Formats: sequence, structure tokens, C-alpha cells
Amino acid sequence: MRIAARLDGLGTTVFTEMTALAERTGAINLGQGFPDVDGPREAVEAVVSALRSGRANQYAPLPGVPALREAIFAHQQECYGLTPEDLIVTFGATEAIAAAVLGLCDPGDEVVVLEPLYDSYAATITFAGAVRRTVPLRPPDFRLTEQALHQAITGGAGRARLLLLNSPHNPTGRVLDRDELALVASACIDHDLVCVSDEVYEHLVFDGEHIPPATLPGMAERTLTISSIGKSFSFTGWKIGWASGPSELVAATRMAKQFLTFSGGTPLQHGAAAALGLPRTVRDGLAADLTRARDQLCEGLTAAGLHPIVPQGTYFVNADVGADAVTFCRELPERAGVVAIPTQTFYDDKQIAPTLVRFAFCKRPEVIAEAARRLAAL
Repeated sequence: MRIAARLDGLGTTVFTEMTALAERTGAINLGQGFPDVDGPREAVEAVVSALRSGRANQYAPLPGVPALREAIFAHQQECYGLTPEDLIVTFGATEAIAAAVLGLCDPGDEVVVLEPLYDSYAATITFAGAVRRTVPLRPPDFRLTEQALHQAITGGAGRARLLLLNSPHNPTGRVLDRDELALVASACIDHDLVCVSDEVYEHLVFDGEHIPPATLPGMAERTLTISSIGKSFSFTGWKIGWASGPSELVAATRMAKQFLTFSGGTPLQHGAAAALGLPRTVRDGLAADLTRARDQLCEGLTAAGLHPIVPQGTYFVNADVGADAVTFCRELPERAGVVAIPTQTFYDDKQIAPTLVRFAFCKRPEVIAEAARRLAAL
């Protein structure tokens, strides 16, 4: 059987591979970023209530359940002073990104993206027939530089159409500062680029400040902001996300999305609305718990002789293991009963971070403590 050429080189996601490895060996999974505790009980109860009501077991409206749409609009206004013209609810941020790229890019268009990059970005760009142009963020500081950004935009065929941004950034844990975002805004305006801003870790910031690109001068009219309920409230399995911004950009995303999944997750959308309506202290409490988990894992990695780069946000810490990261990660489950991911997996240029390994710290304290103990015993 012939497989479509667009799938050449994509293979199986590293998350699938490493999670299967953890299950097969019984190792502690610090590879895939999903919490091992649930989010707020109030949100869960809202899902249960929606299921029992008998009114939430069929298709949701394509734009999303009204209660959730209202909650997202209120969230953008309350947190950032943004009043987006429109929004679309999606099956997680991953579908929002895919629908945005499919809806906004023609074959041959160039998509500028920070590297290392979440692996679905590369697949989505390929599916759209677009061309990936990467902006390397180099360890240990992972800063965005004007030279690297300019080279990615101008060094191709002159068809740069879209800048796909991610901050707080997976997998580095960087939170782009105002100076870096000013470079992004200037580049988008000067080169007439659409900015698709993936902000799923927006509330998981431990050092620094999350600044949505849409809040910068000249950017609201060219920025599609994407987020989800999964990371901020520890409901990654719900896969409820959204894209908000100018009507034209949301419409393009909606046109593609309607032929992917149309709509769904109706009771979970009601739960997401309830989560967004909780007091800010609930969300801040989850972030505080993750700050402690970050510090605990960094201390454990240091005690094990590794060299962590302390992240400003997200679920992840990268550590220099002083050896080839791919070999280290393949052997780690058998040697120590821990699963992690080589950071170079997320780079096109595999020589940029050959000894860095990404560990997830969205785990209970006792799980992190046991993982650290196992690593120290190597």
C-alpha cells in the first residue's frame, strides 16, 4: 500500500514513542507533558451536570457553546484588556493551529516558526503544502535574536506569509520578554505577516510576564491568539481550545475547522466555561504548585549530576546530560526507570542541542522525588 508523500519523514510522534516505552518498562514518564492530578472539581462537576441535563450530548454549535464563548471573551478582556472580534472553539490548541495554517496558507507560502518547535507544527505546515522557515533559539538562554528572525523571513523565496509563535515556549520553558516581542511585532508589520500566537501555557509563568502579541501596537489586527483549557487547569484530556482575533482570521480558521471535526466535546465545553469562570486564585494556585514542582525537579536533576536550565514557564525543564541525548533517553528507562525526551527531537538542526534532555515536572511531589532518586542512582 502506498502512503501519501505528505507523510514522508513524519513518522510517529516522539510523545507516542516515549509513552509506549514508559508503559512497556513501567518507568516514570517525565517525557509527555500531562499532569497526574485532575484540575478543579467545580469544572468536573459542570461536565457531569451538562451530561445529566440531556442538553449537552449532541453537536455543539460550530463556533462553540455560547457559555464558553462568553467565558473566553471575558478571559481575554479581564487578563489582557483584549476585545477580539470573533473566536472559534476547537478540539484543543493543536486543532486550532492546524486549522489556522490550513485556512491561511497556500502551497509554497512560508511559515516562520521558532525552533525548537512542537512537532505538530511541522506536520501541519507540511499538510498545508507550505514551507517551514525556522528561527533557532540556542541554549542556554534560548533568546530570540533580530538576526535569526530576519534571516528566516527574508532568506527564503520571498513568500513569508505567517509567523507561528509560541510563548511561553515549549520545549525550552522561555517566556519571551517585551524586547523580543517588539522584534516580532516589527517584523510582522514590516513584512505584512499574520501572527498565529500559541499561548497554551499563558498562565504557567514562574518568572517574567506573559505578554500576548495582540496587545502590542499594530498587532491586534494581524494576530490570531490560540489557547486551551488543558494546561492552565490540568485538563489535557479534554482537548478544548480556541482561536480568537480579527473576524477575517477567525473565519479562515473556521472554514478549515468545519471540515476537520466540525464540533464536539459539548459537555466538556461547559466544563471549560466553568473553569474559566473560577476565581483567579484557583488558576494562580495551580501555577504555584508547578513552581514548587519545577524547583523540586531542578534540585533533583542537579543532585543527579545533570545541569538543568531553569525554565521561566511551561511544564518542562531542559538539562544538559553531558552525553548524546538520544542514546541517553533510549537507555534511561532500563537503566533508571525514567522516561524523558531528547531536546534535539524538536530542532531541525540536530547539532544545536545534542546533549539536552527535556523532563516534564507536572507530576506529584512524590513522583518527582522518586524519579530524582532513580536518576541519582545511575
